[in-house]
Amino acid sequence: MATADDFDRFFDATRRRLVGQVFALTGDLHEAEDLTQEAFAKAAADWRRVSAYDAPEAWVRRVAFNLAANRRRRLARQARALVRLGPPRDVPAIGVEELALGEALKTIPPKQRAALVLHHVVGLPTSEVALELGVPSGTVRSWLTRARATLARTIADHEPTIAEEARAANG
Repeated sequence: MATADDFDRFFDATRRRLVGQVFALTGDLHEAEDLTQEAFAKAAADWRRVSAYDAPEAWVRRVAFNLAANRRRRLARQARALVRLGPPRDVPAIGVEELALGEALKTIPPKQRAALVLHHVVGLPTSEVALELGVPSGTVRSWLTRARATLARTIADHEPTIAEEARAANG
């Protein structure tokens, strides 16, 4: 029966070699380390099955090589999309208020934040936000109420600091 100790020994015996092989494939040491780590994580998750193979190292290498190919394809798609989109538009400078708002948004739980962004930034009605998030409309309305309250408290707690930073930034 395969154990965690077996996996640890396998990992210690093969990691450097596999990173080297993936590095030869990718030409990027950090990417090779990431891909190899991800492949080992997949092996660890299913170690009983993988350890029963004739060549578990070959399985991990194949997974890492497949991950590298997937990453190359994804990057190529992204590059083509960027070329189609053209150069970015000029983005206005971010002021102290926008930075403070960004920090305040981080205090809101992710689901509530998603609802807030979809409703107030994207401009979707609550029914469409509900569809997009896969929850009832009432849940979206509840999340929006809580998110606004948290945002208001957070901003109120930091308002003097924001005002001072804005004055300092504006001279």
